[in-house]
Amino acid sequence: MTAFKIVIGTKKGKCLQKELSEDESSSFIGKKIGEKIAGETIGFAGYEFEITGGSDSCGFPMRKDIDGPIRKRIFAVQGVGLKKKGKGIKVRKTVCGNAVHAKISQINLKILKEGKEKLIEEKKEEPKKAEKPAEKPKETVKEEPKKEAPKEEKPKEEPKKAEKPAEKPKEAEKKEEKPSEETKK
Repeated sequence: MTAFKIVIGTKKGKCLQKELSEDESSSFIGKKIGEKIAGETIGFAGYEFEITGGSDSCGFPMRKDIDGPIRKRIFAVQGVGLKKKGKGIKVRKTVCGNAVHAKISQINLKILKEGKEKLIEEKKEEPKKAEKPAEKPKETVKEEPKKEAPKEEKPKEEPKKAEKPAEKPKEAEKKEEKPSEETKK
């Protein structure tokens, strides 16, 4: 048997985490997402919970639409375990089935019915005491950092440009390449 970690979400938006012993976790084996659990089985008398999801030991999320205690690669557009990339873009993702089995490490629960005892004790805020006016701190003279004289910059020397040999006009080149008719004869 394995011990599960349960995360209980309250109606006020707060969460409670509890690690279950092997005896308490045996009541979850075989249950599916959406099934109800009595609070007495996990130590919360008077409460009723609904399984909303969970994840396995490798961190793959449980999906309601995958039947059984299996891990499967699906091709999906949206839902649990997916971030929507864009309209119509499908992604291949590994997810876990909807049944609780031995390799599940975390189970998420939602409160359906509350018991007499509160799960999370709310902290009572103490009324604020009248604060004394803050004492003015003693004035201290701060020493300013010494400013250094700006360094003289040397004028940058421009690199000498290598002079290119004068280019011959293109017409002159063509005349040199083609032998004239007079030289052929």
